[in-house]
Amino acid sequence: MVTTGPLPMHHLLVPLDGSRLAESALGPAISLAERLQSRVTLLHILERRAPETVHGERHLTGTGEAEAYLAGIASRFADAGIPVEAHTHPSPEGDVAASIAVHARDHRADLIVLCAHGQGGLHDWLFGAIAQRVVRRTGAPVLMIRQALATTTAPFAPRRIVVALDGTSEGEEILPAALATAKAFGAAIELLFVVATLSTIVGDRAAAARLMPAATSAALDQESGSARRYLAELIMRLDDAGLPITGKVERGEAARMVLSNAAQAGDSLVALATHGRGGLEGLWSASVGTKVIARSVGPLLLIGARYDASQQR
Repeated sequence: MVTTGPLPMHHLLVPLDGSRLAESALGPAISLAERLQSRVTLLHILERRAPETVHGERHLTGTGEAEAYLAGIASRFADAGIPVEAHTHPSPEGDVAASIAVHARDHRADLIVLCAHGQGGLHDWLFGAIAQRVVRRTGAPVLMIRQALATTTAPFAPRRIVVALDGTSEGEEILPAALATAKAFGAAIELLFVVATLSTIVGDRAAAARLMPAATSAALDQESGSARRYLAELIMRLDDAGLPITGKVERGEAARMVLSNAAQAGDSLVALATHGRGGLEGLWSASVGTKVIARSVGPLLLIGARYDASQQR
């Protein structure tokens, strides 16, 4: 059974590429570090065959330049009374995502905080599928902050955390990180379980659904009942968390329902395991996780299935 207590977040890792867009992660990192009393490591990885500019700004190409840049960023954390150190990886890397994962393990990071801006080219290492590679390779939770060009970052202060679950222990592995974040901000937790409708079934079950619609509809109704019982039992398991926790079962396409519930909540954070399995159609397959990441306009708290927090100690 997955631990359902809050995950200690003593150490945050913040990867930066030198751009102002990537710096959108700094505000949330400062807010989290203050509330969790965490220390912070700022990370810059020199990139092999790097372009001259990144998001219209001059690219950091030398160790000295990167160290000076991180020192300036570190002063923001120090001014807030947050223990901070900076690390520049001196050897240019071709796979930045892999290097982030290695540094997260080596530095024993409890949470990686990064900005997802997805402008194309080599620097999409902070977006979408590349960020999922970081999640899968390191196992540590990743807080993805969404930011677009020419926008002002709103303060990071989630009032509700929508935790997407599928009834499996793999899906529950996001709970310790979600609970810790909720405690830090005094946020409410909404546990969400999405069961497909006949028209939204995908994958191997879709063909059977077309051939046996009545039987499939009955099976989906049974799954809805099982999902409600599962959430009720999980809420009882989480009673010691001391947080307002509710459960909800929705019907429809999984990614759309998750994001719809987050939008309705306002000031929300979506939390999920990116490649769990289970439910009638394996709702949290990689494809669903990718859809949530690609469509989301708000922050995401992600974790790879089979993460063991004790390995980070």
